[in-house]
Amino acid sequence: MTGTLFGIGLGPGDPGLITRRAATLIRMAPVIAYPAFAGEESFARGIAADLIPQGAREIAIDIPMKAARAPAQAAYDRGATEIANALSAGDDVACLCEGDPFLYGSFMYLHARLANRFRIEVVPGVTSLTACAAAAGVPLAARNGQLTVLPGTLPADELANRMHDADFVAFLKVGKNLPKLRTLMKRLGLLERAIYVERATLAEERVCPLSDAPDVAPYFSMILVNRHRDPWL
Repeated sequence: MTGTLFGIGLGPGDPGLITRRAATLIRMAPVIAYPAFAGEESFARGIAADLIPQGAREIAIDIPMKAARAPAQAAYDRGATEIANALSAGDDVACLCEGDPFLYGSFMYLHARLANRFRIEVVPGVTSLTACAAAAGVPLAARNGQLTVLPGTLPADELANRMHDADFVAFLKVGKNLPKLRTLMKRLGLLERAIYVERATLAEERVCPLSDAPDVAPYFSMILVNRHRDPWL
């Protein structure tokens, strides 16, 4: 019999937000897999470090930070092969994912490579969306309002078009795109309605108006825009 692959959402960073189901599976797993940016410690592993059992085999999937897709695809191929070998040997594998596995999560690429051969269970995690909304003290959506989630990597004009019918907007993948997004919000008359959040739930958490945000944002950052002054009307 083959093992089961568990795609485990860990939440946005605070270990206290790991679900009970996720904690139980991590403690029981003989093999732990996780993504890591090449040359850096794994953020996902750091969140769950206290739960990883002593003696567990670890599979670090080094993801290169490059715009080209081919290097990352090759890394996922290698990671999927290592995980498949463990599963074929009968071992369960807990794959750690910051946030939620299926919300811009790297786990989805492993899932696509392995789902047709092995049993997979996905354990949802607290999303960065809800964590940032909680940190900022603003609702993500209300009543009949429409929430639109957009990657900040898109061109400014395309972002403006996709925002057209939205009541609430969340920009992910802010990072180096922050100046472009700030300029866009100013152009659309929404700068005063935009809130910047970085490293939500962590000790370094920062929440401020977008107008006061730094020129360069870290990878784990988000912009929330409420286009209405009172979301409950």
